Amino acid sequence: MPTQARPSTGEQARQHALAQLRQAILRGEMAPAQRLVENELAEQFGVTRASIRAALIDLEAQGLVERIRNRGSRVRVVTVEEAVAITECRMVLEGLCAAKAAVAASDEQLAELTELGTAMTKAVADGEPLTYSELNHDLHTRIREFSGQRTALELLERLNAQLVRHRFQLALRPGRPQQSLNEHLAMIEAIEARDPQAAEAAVRAHLASVIEALRD
Repeated sequence: MPTQARPSTGEQARQHALAQLRQAILRGEMAPAQRLVENELAEQFGVTRASIRAALIDLEAQGLVERIRNRGSRVRVVTVEEAVAITECRMVLEGLCAAKAAVAASDEQLAELTELGTAMTKAVADGEPLTYSELNHDLHTRIREFSGQRTALELLERLNAQLVRHRFQLALRPGRPQQSLNEHLAMIEAIEARDPQAAEAAVRAHLASVIEALRD
């Protein structure tokens, strides 16, 4: 059966371009301040310039791209102070999610958090900071999902997307994964104990540590 061609125009093309561009930025394949040339991107993704332009407008609304008058678009640079401000907002929303997850998570979901904690411990012991960073991201994502707080989840997805570069930089900083591991294990322990106040406090303590590391 022949492979279906990617749509080059229309809403499907815009969605295809949007998904591909967003993933490239989130994976770090496109660096902060990198110019986003519509012709090149249209050729790369097999869509029209109009589809790329529409996708760039969407990504600007998500805080991932900035459009500069008469100079086109580029991957948005998130400064340290912006990263701190975003993390302060995360502190409130993720604390809420952790408190709700402590009450709402099923036994199977709690077991999944335990497995993630074990994998994170192994990644730190094996000296694999990038693996640890991905597991760190997975843990925060699972806690948000298990909370059932859909509004907080949507807001956090947008906030976290802007912090990709800073997350990877922190993961590669000597000694940071070891410190971060203990904070994450405390979060897991509080959720497993079904203690919403302790879960929220553990998340706030962890993100306060992240802010301190960002400013360092």
